[in-house]
Amino acid sequence: WYDSLLRKMEINVAEAEKRTGKNTVNMQETYTVYLIEIRPAETVPEGGTPATPDTLWRRYSEFELLRTYLLVTYPYIIIPPLPEKRAEFVWHKLSADNLDPDFVERRRVGLENFLLRVASHPVLSNDKIFFLFLTEVSAQVDSRLKSLSAMFRVKNPDKRFTALKQYSDELNTVISQLLRVRAKVADRLYGVYKVHGNYGRVFSEWSAIEKEMGDGLQSAGHHMDTYAASIDDILEEEEHYADQLKEYLFYTEAVRSVCRKHELIQYELEMAALDLAHKKQQKEELVTGTVRVFSLKGMTSKLFGQESQEQRESRLAALEQGIQEGEESLKEKNTECQEFMRTAWEDIERFKEQKDKDLREALISYAIMQISMCKKAKETWTTLQETTTRSHFHLFFFFSFSC
Repeated sequence: WYDSLLRKMEINVAEAEKRTGKNTVNMQETYTVYLIEIRPAETVPEGGTPATPDTLWRRYSEFELLRTYLLVTYPYIIIPPLPEKRAEFVWHKLSADNLDPDFVERRRVGLENFLLRVASHPVLSNDKIFFLFLTEVSAQVDSRLKSLSAMFRVKNPDKRFTALKQYSDELNTVISQLLRVRAKVADRLYGVYKVHGNYGRVFSEWSAIEKEMGDGLQSAGHHMDTYAASIDDILEEEEHYADQLKEYLFYTEAVRSVCRKHELIQYELEMAALDLAHKKQQKEELVTGTVRVFSLKGMTSKLFGQESQEQRESRLAALEQGIQEGEESLKEKNTECQEFMRTAWEDIERFKEQKDKDLREALISYAIMQISMCKKAKETWTTLQETTTRSHFHLFFFFSFSC
């Protein structure tokens, strides 16, 4: 079942539902659950009925737990992000309430996209806990969940991971700025369009008291109303592209998580090398009787006399055993580091290809949408000009000047 999961099953987050219940401290709370549907990805004969999907409900917090498990279990993989828990970078007309129906719907789409990205990943899709998350109500994410927030400063950081971390930080900054600018532009654009709704109301009222110009004014008012109303659909479509950008805003944290894990492995490798070097130095000092640096043992020997031959041989044997274990540990850490770098970089290259493709498509689609919006606005003004010209009333020039 676990090979090529997305080829064998269809995965959907079909709907969201608001519920009320008691939390862990026995207090009443309102929350949202999401219905996961899975069914075999089989060809349905013409006229046939698709298989009934298996379903279960999950809270957003359960998705968070799943993602944390994946982060810990696969530290070398850039784990797909979840949609935002609370609305960010929103323009004033959108609610920041996490129970708002529009926000819940956008989050539903984002959660489905998260599951599809995991299910299409060559490694993550084979994870048994992920499969149980989709299929079993009582499935609990593995107890290996733990924090990886510790930061270590390594002496010889890998230049590729350093550059990747810097790129991730810069990408986060650029997308954040882009989303903020987009929210401000949306606010202003919404205001401009809605002002034209006032024109529509005034011309419709004016048409009632005019005889010769009545039809032209009425038509002008209608076109203004249509123009003003179109902004709601425009910004709703634009919000979809903003959500695509937000996904990669959250991806930057996943990239940084891989870099932090590499720093931790590199730090452990350097500590193992230092510990081995220290033991070898101790052995050399014991064999030659020469102390390179100040040590408490050296001072103790001077104050209370040299240790016996038996004690010396015992300590030398312990050091040789420690050196042997240290060399094995260093070899293991070095292998672990090399393997992490190999597997992580494979996934990073896969992520880069996916990112370039997704963002290129999103930005091209956004540009096409903007061009379409401008064409529709031009058509509205052209039609208005023709209408007002036919009624011998050249208010078109007044509109042009006022805009």
